[in-house]
Amino acid sequence: MSHDPLDMMIGVESAKRDAEAAQKHAQAARAAEERGEHELALAEYTKAVAADPTNASVMFRLAYLLDLAGLDEEASEYYERVCEFKPAPINALMNLAVLYEDQGHYVKAERCLRQILETNPNHARGRLFMKDVQASREMVIEEEQDRDVFKRKALLDTPVTDFELSVRARTCLKKMNIRTLGDLLRITEAELMSYKNFGESSLLEIKRMLQVKGLRLGQGLEDAHRAARRAIMEQLKGSGKEAVLGKPVTDLNLSVRARRALQLLNIQTLGDLASHTEAELMGVKNFGATSLVEVRERLTEHGLALRVLEAD
Repeated sequence: MSHDPLDMMIGVESAKRDAEAAQKHAQAARAAEERGEHELALAEYTKAVAADPTNASVMFRLAYLLDLAGLDEEASEYYERVCEFKPAPINALMNLAVLYEDQGHYVKAERCLRQILETNPNHARGRLFMKDVQASREMVIEEEQDRDVFKRKALLDTPVTDFELSVRARTCLKKMNIRTLGDLLRITEAELMSYKNFGESSLLEIKRMLQVKGLRLGQGLEDAHRAARRAIMEQLKGSGKEAVLGKPVTDLNLSVRARRALQLLNIQTLGDLASHTEAELMGVKNFGATSLVEVRERLTEHGLALRVLEAD
């Protein structure tokens, strides 16, 4: 940085000329506005801002005219620059929030409104618009979730015959009544391998096919268990009984046969157990009706029950 007196004088003079030029362009812009010549006004305000980018009021006026003209991106850019001044003008923050909301940038819109409400908590328009933005944001999230659920359901309903599998693998799946991808995800590797004529090569073939889609055997059961645990937690919410879900199954004092079955299914807590169905327990070797009655009774003592499989 130069400290030469001559350079400093030239710098001051240059800044003075820029400020004067900015003032002239701003005056011309205001006159054009009064005559209704909006394009000329925009051109003159643009020149004024270029000559003196430190004038927040002139920059705001340029942003506002761009906003009225429907030039949202350009308007947003100048509003953003105005909001960099400290403190950020409330009118600029408000207008920018409206633009962001129109463009679907709900997080950015919320950020602007929070700045307004931090400065003025009782700003009526700011508070009202914050509710609108948050409602719009929640609606978009719900729509996205609905789309995801629809896409996932369509994928799970895809027939296994649509996938490139060997004749042996297809025949085995058909005999096991596995018709769709969803059916396949609800079965475990051990269950497939226990089926007659279902070999290692068929298993590897199916696992590769699922891996390409980011899926795996048994995933459907895991998803169902997670959803069931969340549902039970929601039911118990506020009752003071939520802690029961985290209790270890060893607290139930089950018979050796029942305990072994739960170990094979990797059931460690009462919440895990309540997320399983009777059919899942009965599918474990040596787990019979007596063990099932035992498990039901112990769960009932804790206000819980095994998951009931909903009909499709």
